[in-house]
Parts: sequence; structure tokens; C-alpha cells
Amino acid sequence: MENKSFLAVDLGATSGRVICGTIENGKLTMDDLHKFPNGIISIHGNYHWNLFELYSHIKEGLTVAARKGIKPVSIGVDTWGVDIAFLGEDGSFMGMPYAYRNYTTKENTEQFLSEFPLEELYGKTGIQTLDFNTVFQLYALKKRNSSQLKAAKDILFMPDAISYLLTGKKVTEYTIASTSEMLDPNTKEFDPKILEFLGVEREKFPGKVIMPGQIIGTLTKELAQETGLGEIPVVAVAGHDTGSAVVAVPASNKHFAYLSSGTWSLMGLELPEPVINETSRIANITNEGGVDGTIRFLKNITGMWILEQCKKEWDIEKAYSYEELIAMALEAKPFAFLFNPDNEAFGNPASMTKAIVEVCKASGQGAPETVGQFVRAIFDSLALRYKQVFEALKSFAPYDIATLHVIGGGSRNSFLNQLTANATGVTVVAGPAEATAIGNMMLQAKAAGLFADIQQIRDFVCDSVDLKSFTPQDGEVWNAAYVKFLTYSKGL
Repeated sequence: MENKSFLAVDLGATSGRVICGTIENGKLTMDDLHKFPNGIISIHGNYHWNLFELYSHIKEGLTVAARKGIKPVSIGVDTWGVDIAFLGEDGSFMGMPYAYRNYTTKENTEQFLSEFPLEELYGKTGIQTLDFNTVFQLYALKKRNSSQLKAAKDILFMPDAISYLLTGKKVTEYTIASTSEMLDPNTKEFDPKILEFLGVEREKFPGKVIMPGQIIGTLTKELAQETGLGEIPVVAVAGHDTGSAVVAVPASNKHFAYLSSGTWSLMGLELPEPVINETSRIANITNEGGVDGTIRFLKNITGMWILEQCKKEWDIEKAYSYEELIAMALEAKPFAFLFNPDNEAFGNPASMTKAIVEVCKASGQGAPETVGQFVRAIFDSLALRYKQVFEALKSFAPYDIATLHVIGGGSRNSFLNQLTANATGVTVVAGPAEATAIGNMMLQAKAAGLFADIQQIRDFVCDSVDLKSFTPQDGEVWNAAYVKFLTYSKGL
């Protein structure tokens, strides 16, 4: 296989990167060209993303690639889901995009569902109801009589907005659009009744929904010259970061579940068709778009967000490393304090530690006091929540699940991976940590003709990265802890 390089623009809710992947001698090597922070900005009580700062960092990453003499085949962009940007008649962005953390209260969702029944919404989209889904964001903006919404000529999902900045071309990519709770997973088009209810014309979402692998355009002449890269093609990968990450699951067959572990955790199955019925609706399991016509049948779980927010508070007095936090957790008593990580109290509180204390006290447990107790409570609760969702997914799987693949940054956390294996009772295979960027690059490589299908990509990834397995331990202890956890956790 001829050496080929691909650039992945991988944007997460807390950080971003431009990374180069080179397929060389049948292996993948990666080079982080530019890492940069990303974060929510609070302005007049609203939360936003600084889109232009992100663009500036991306330009820097592309410039670094040119300085290093890298001549990429293409560039791909992935981001978090649901959030959108508005373009005016002249093609300019209308302010900074709202961040999904702006929409973490149930009042807006409940009002929407009082007018548009949940059963009908789920039946049309198969998407789990989360207060910050695009459909509810648009409803909130409609209620506010938003000037942006009324005046916008185009609405772009975040990866499509970045691709527009790079190429000047407007598209609507399938995997990211599927997170909106407005897309029909069978027709792979926006549902007209939902759009009519919102008062949003279909024409505001540019063009026909496109599939991963299509070329969006090339870098604009100005950007090509400014970065020194030339007019490189930008390929629509799986624009939703989880969609790209699932491509990089190093599974040898289809009998697996995955856990994309980071600020958010997403646990799911890869299925050939959507599962939309009353049971899946009650379980609030989603049917998001995958690659090659697959469905990502998954559940969103609040992941490392809780620990990240606690760490920000602790860092004011002492900056602990994650290794130090885990060491303190190991010294703390297991299962002393348990809670559902998806409790709405943890959405975006002013103080995460106070939110944990209040939730624990409200359930009659007392509350953690030391840093180690907090961290242990977070990890124990996450692992048991993973078990709860895993058990639900097993009931839908058309096969026995032999392995849980943990991918993303959380795959580096051996402590949590072992707890997850203990809780779920199945072997956990951890890695790759860079699953999203790898999946992004591999889809570009497939578009370039280097791979025939996804299984070929997964075999290649398995041969290219180091993986670590965790075998379940202490089954009876964890089963007893799960019973305790369920008393503090309300449903799925």
C-alpha cells in the first residue's frame, strides 16, 4: 500500500486537534500537529462556542502541516453533535453558535412535548430525548422570537460549519444531522412534519443530506495560500465524532458493543437497521446514523464531565493529576456513595461537588467529603451506570455480545476499564484512545480507495494500535453493588 497522509480536524467539547495520519508499510502512524483548548463562553447568561477562535487554531494546524512538508490526500472534520450555526443571506455567520449546555432544563422540552407527543417524535426519528437536542434548541429559539432563526438563510451543523469555513461550500452531512432528532432514519431526510411544527423551512439545511465519503470541496484559494497547503480536498467524514470513532472499533466481527469514553460516554451497538418501538422508546435509546448504511443504536451517558468539573474546583487549591486522583480513589471505600451520573443535577451546575453532595444526601446516603471519596463515587457510579445501559442493549442485540470495546480518551483509564469489566461481566478491550481521529482518517482513506469496507478498516486498526484487555472480577460483589445502585437510579 502506497504511503498516504490524511489530516483530521477533531473537535471535542473541551479541546481540539489537527492531527496527521500516515499509512506507511501497512501501519498507521500519527502526528499531533496542533492541540488547542475549546470551551463554552458565557455571555449575558447564554453559552456559546467561539467558532472563529476554533477556525484560527485549525488554520494554525494546517500551516504546521505545510511547514513539515506534509502533502495530505485530504482533510476531514468531526465535532460533537446537535449544535448549529446560522448563516445570513450574504453567507456570513450570524454570531457565535449557542452551546448545547445552554439547554439543560426540562421546561423547554416538556412544553415542546405537550404540543408534539413524544411517542410521535420518537416514532419519526428513533432518537433519544435529550433536552439539548437540536429540535429542542430550535423550539427554544422559536419561542424567544430569535432574530437569528428568522433571518438565517442557512443552518449548518458544527462540522459542516467548519467545512464551510475551509471550503466555502455548504453541506448537510448524514451522521451529524441524525443527532438533531429531526431526521427520519429510514429515508435519511428531515421529517417534514417536525420542520413544519418548528416553522423551519427544509431549504435552510443546505442541499440533499450527504453520506460520509463525499468530497465537499477544496480549501479556498485564500486559505490554500495562507496555510501553504494548496487546494486540498475536504472530505465529509462521519461528522459526528462518535460516528467516526465507531469506525475505528478494532473488532474482528460484528458481535460487539462499544463504549466511546470521554467527556460524554456513548455505549451502543452497530446495527443494519433502526430499532424503533415502544420498548426502545421507553429505554430512551437512540438510532443515530452510521457509515455504510449502519445505525448507531446507542445511549448517551454523562461521562468524565462530572470528574472534569470537580477537578476544576479542586485545582483552585491544588492541581491534582489524574494519576493522583485515581490513587486517592483506590484508597477510598468502594460503593460508599452511588448516584446516577445522568441525574439532571449534573447538567451544568455552578458547583459539581455541591451537586454530588446534594444528590447523595437526598437519597439518604450521606455524602463524600474527601477528594478520594468523590472520585471513587464517580467511578463506581459510572461503571454501574454502564452495566445498567449494557443490560438494556443486550436485550435488543440480535447476537450475543462477546466483547465491550472501550475507545476514546477514557480507554487510557485502566482503573475505570477494570471497574467496567467487573460491572458488566464481559471482557473489556481498551483502545484506540485516538479512535475519533483514526476513524476520521480511515474514512478519508476509504474515499481515496485504500479500503474496500469497514471490516477491512477495523482489521487494519487492530494491527496498527496497542490494545489492552480487562477480565471481569468479583462478580458477586458487583452484582450486590448494582442492586444498591438501582435504588438510587431512576430508570434509563
